[in-house]
Amino acid sequence: MSASSSPEPGTTPDEYRQRALLFADLGRYDDAAEELAAGLTTAPADAALLTTLARVHLAADQPADALVAADAAVAAAPDQLDPLVVRGMALTDISRFTDAASVAAGILRRWPDNAYAQRTGAGLLGESRNGQEALNAAWHAVRIAPGEAEAHLVLAVVAARLRLFDLAQRAYAEALDLDEGIGEAQQDVGIVRFERRRWAQALDSLADGGTIEPGATEQNYPSPFPRPYPEPDAADTAALDEPTGAGSDGPHDGDDDQPRPAARRGFAARRDAQPPPAARPEISRPTGPVLDTLADTDGAVRQAVRYGAGATLVAAVVVAGMSLISSGASRVWAAMIGMLVLVAVVVWLARRLTEPIGAAIWRVRRSSRAAAVGFAVMCLGPVLLLGYTVTGGPAPLVAAMVSAVAGQLLVLVRR
Repeated sequence: MSASSSPEPGTTPDEYRQRALLFADLGRYDDAAEELAAGLTTAPADAALLTTLARVHLAADQPADALVAADAAVAAAPDQLDPLVVRGMALTDISRFTDAASVAAGILRRWPDNAYAQRTGAGLLGESRNGQEALNAAWHAVRIAPGEAEAHLVLAVVAARLRLFDLAQRAYAEALDLDEGIGEAQQDVGIVRFERRRWAQALDSLADGGTIEPGATEQNYPSPFPRPYPEPDAADTAALDEPTGAGSDGPHDGDDDQPRPAARRGFAARRDAQPPPAARPEISRPTGPVLDTLADTDGAVRQAVRYGAGATLVAAVVVAGMSLISSGASRVWAAMIGMLVLVAVVVWLARRLTEPIGAAIWRVRRSSRAAAVGFAVMCLGPVLLLGYTVTGGPAPLVAAMVSAVAGQLLVLVRR
């Protein structure tokens, strides 16, 4: 049975959401997205629907579409935790690590006594900017909820990324003791336990090199809190791993001939001895974005044109005035300002959009040719400033001013 994107009379947003969760559990993310789209036609600002849609896109490996839904969810419910969580995950998956780390730090700061917030914030911080703060948050989440397996799983992931293998294996062993399903969580489908699957997959990728041996020790977690560690790239792994006997040099990345420490040696063999996991059901992904982002993209492009054209116009006037005093100095400043304006506009627009700039301009061109042409004309202005640096004549400055004014006028046209 296929979902329909048209709303059904009398159906509440929560009923659409519940049906979407059922479709997602079957791996039918396309049908889940259609159910959520139908719900959003009746409640376009429903934060729960938008958050669930973001999770569906994340599960379907569509982080750009997930970020659009997550941004809408945060706008609809800025004080709720779940929208911020999915936004942080989407930012991480599109490699906007600085923004993701900022979201994670905000989560940790705003919900210091919430176990879910602390472990999820720690996991996000570990993905985007691993360090002592992520380890502290993961440890704090374990102290808040020592009976939750997922808290220990996140601690294992953060510790493994920091090459604290002894702590990682102890945390993973505790997670398995609390919930044996953790061992196969990376094979789950759906979004009900999406975070658990995400952390399990991360740990599984770290364990591919045999870095973690669950159940290798019966000791409790280290006490007091684990000591600060060197930066991961320069970590003294021989000091962080279990002792391997006299004369051992510790692990060496990429050197399979070197003996592995005890904390790293046994996991690969243990995994090979396990039966293969059950096959995952076939996944069907949404074929396109559920939310229409054209209006947001068009607005971002027009704003970039206004910024760039305004800066170019001011720069051209300033350089023209400087040429009356010193032609050489004005040409140097024209080159510097032209490059600065062009780079600043491109960087700002790239951060503002959820898709590549070229794809965004192409989409805008199909709906408003004037805006696309205005963007091209605006980009010509800083290039003309560079042309003045080469020629030194007034013609490039006049052309830069004309292009700036033309760009401003073109973005005023709405078709």
